[in-house]
Amino acid sequence: MAKELYYDDVNVGDDMPSFTCDPINRTHLVRYAGSSGDFNPLHHDNTFVAMFGMERVISHGMLVMGITGRAITEWVPQKYLKSFKVRFSGMTEPCDLNDMENTSARATLTVTGKVIEKKDDLIVCDIQTADALGGVKITGTFSAALPKK
Repeated sequence: MAKELYYDDVNVGDDMPSFTCDPINRTHLVRYAGSSGDFNPLHHDNTFVAMFGMERVISHGMLVMGITGRAITEWVPQKYLKSFKVRFSGMTEPCDLNDMENTSARATLTVTGKVIEKKDDLIVCDIQTADALGGVKITGTFSAALPKK
């Protein structure tokens, strides 16, 4: 849970704390599919994805967006969040639990952000989610109406 954050303590150019998730694996995909109802074979069926020339299944975009949202609310209490907009810019492949050494970098996501504007009681931040190899998965913005001291 995020600690209290005040408008007066945030400045344009400040970085939000970076957030790194554990490597996404197939168990995460199964759990997300069950909770969301998204059973698209792109997320679980190797034979299906091979028909499209893909080597492996991909994570749900909304799962990656959820990780991004968690990073934001680790810093800004959810009750202050006013908008959260993203653009999906890359696919995220889960790691292979039998080959973690070679596959975890593509499945380990880090969310970073920077305050780009302050107006009235609102802060606006750019955000990005990327894997450990530098592949950008999400870019976007969020705004939050923070209390004053």
